[in-house]
Amino acid sequence: MLRFSSVVGVLIVLCLPAGVHAQAVPAPESSTLTLDQALRYAVDHYPSVRAAMEQVNASTAGVQLAKTAYLPRLDSLWQSNLATTNNVFGQVLPQSVIPALSGPVLPNASSQGVWSSATGAFASWEPFDFGLRGATVAGAEAAVTRARAGAAMTQLDVQSAVGAAFLNLAAAQEAVKSAQADVDRRDVLVRMIQTLVDNQLRPGADASRAGAERAAAQTRLLLAQQTAAVAEATLTRLLGGTPGAVSIDATGLLGRVPAEDGPATAAAAHPLALLRQASVSAAEAQQRVLARTDYPRVYVQSSLSARGSGADPNGTLSAGPDGLGLERVNWAAGIQVVFPNVFDFASLSARKAAASATTRAESALYDEALLTVTAQQQVARATLQAARAIAANTPVQLAAARQSETQARARYDAGLATLNELADAQSLLAQAEVQDQVARVDVWRALLSRAVADGSLASFLTQLRP
Repeated sequence: MLRFSSVVGVLIVLCLPAGVHAQAVPAPESSTLTLDQALRYAVDHYPSVRAAMEQVNASTAGVQLAKTAYLPRLDSLWQSNLATTNNVFGQVLPQSVIPALSGPVLPNASSQGVWSSATGAFASWEPFDFGLRGATVAGAEAAVTRARAGAAMTQLDVQSAVGAAFLNLAAAQEAVKSAQADVDRRDVLVRMIQTLVDNQLRPGADASRAGAERAAAQTRLLLAQQTAAVAEATLTRLLGGTPGAVSIDATGLLGRVPAEDGPATAAAAHPLALLRQASVSAAEAQQRVLARTDYPRVYVQSSLSARGSGADPNGTLSAGPDGLGLERVNWAAGIQVVFPNVFDFASLSARKAAASATTRAESALYDEALLTVTAQQQVARATLQAARAIAANTPVQLAAARQSETQARARYDAGLATLNELADAQSLLAQAEVQDQVARVDVWRALLSRAVADGSLASFLTQLRP
């Protein structure tokens, strides 16, 4: 009985919550799902997966944004205003408060406003940039790669959680069936012993012991039902369904165990390793951008403009709309070289040092990811090997337990054995029934863990199909 309770306790712990589009599958609102359908539905509908895919879309748009830096720039405007024409000699420091005023100083100041107009277009193009724009685009592309690796990792995590929840529910339901069978056997025994006691063929102590064993079996059934309810709630939450509306079909899993394992996958191909490698590439791209930030910027520029004013240099002011016409046209073309701020050297040097340290940190995390994935693969394969061995042994254990229970019952009926021997035999049978069912589920759990450790559930999904 203690061993049986331990198995039920383990099931309760396993059922606690843990922290590409395919063919259409039934919605979880009112469906019976197989494990294959549950995994596919979760990938297509789980919120974190959708968020990860949108992050990929945002990063892809960032690449297109970075590439627009190669395009020339063309700015144009038209302006008409009514203003005074009072100008003075002298300079004004750069600011954004006093409007710019062109033209000579007129003989007399006046508060009369005249019309003026201006239009123009300014084109600027950077023919070469010493690799700055290319490094920026490469950084944006590295961000896309990192977003895609993050999306793959998110999908793997979601599938792992849903698969584990599904298998936990399957194991819990099988434990309920075994616990119910144990209660039914003990009910029969209680009725039989009570009849014998009533006919004074057995002592009353046997009836008390049988009743206690039956009550203990009922307690184990209630615990198993609680485990199943928790497992069902966990799976429902992961699938986004309403409580009590999702049911599973695990018959295809419990009746067979795959005989072959898929080939091993290199640790570097795991989504976690790819995510860390993408982070290294992004950090290196940022270093390349900073390495080209202190280069001069060369621009080819041209300008075409026209202006009109209602004020003449001799001081005559027009009272009409003369300034709305364009009287003077100017054009310009040239090359402009913009040198970086000399005093940015210290801050740029610090930024480069920070970027270099970030790259080294990401490289260390990548090495750690490889170690983690390799260890997970080794543990998963050892677990799978043990699960297969246990699943091959539990039918032998179950057959022996059934034979032992049958013999103990016959000996008790013949008066050659005590009730204690029969109760122990029934407890051993109940335990063997649970372990036989859970052992097959454990093989599928181990197969799922191995697929997660390899970084892809493709082979696992293939094994699900008979």
